[in-house]
Amino acid sequence: MLDRLLAGTCVVLFSVLVLVVVWQVITRQVLQSPAAWTDEVSRYLFVWVGLFATALVFSERGHLAVDIVARMLPTAGRRVLGALVQVAVIAFALLLLVYGGIRAAGGAWDQQLQSLPFTLGQMYIVLPITGVLIAFYAIGDLLSILSGAVDPFPEETDPAVEVHLDPDEQAATGAGATAAPRTTTDENRN
Repeated sequence: MLDRLLAGTCVVLFSVLVLVVVWQVITRQVLQSPAAWTDEVSRYLFVWVGLFATALVFSERGHLAVDIVARMLPTAGRRVLGALVQVAVIAFALLLLVYGGIRAAGGAWDQQLQSLPFTLGQMYIVLPITGVLIAFYAIGDLLSILSGAVDPFPEETDPAVEVHLDPDEQAATGAGATAAPRTTTDENRN
């Protein structure tokens, strides 16, 4: 349910961002009277979309990882390294996003924005919110890694790689028979 709420929030924020930017272009280029508020709203919406989308990516374990060395480790080593990575993510989320975000929001709570009826501190509140979400997902991943329920560095499949039978092997085995598959990529399919 939290994943759906987070995805819906990202869709709504991005949709509003697109509408605001389109209105900004219309007022600037067509009406020759730029709406001052659109620049500020689009900047904050962009940041909010980025932060909420980051939390959503953590929920799907879709974040970037350079795991070439980790995949060479034995299972126990991958599990230890995966747990350390999750602990680092939790520390980052709690220290920088939650604690730092609360301090930044508190320090800027009374700073009025130029063209919006909000304060800078209210805009910064997204930092601790997304920090809590990222920490929540990282704690869940940490528990899954420690219990052995998931491989912290699973092998990925490349959607550009498809299994094809070699034409010579197809002819040699006859119709309906199976042959050893070979893989080809989009580049060498010609």
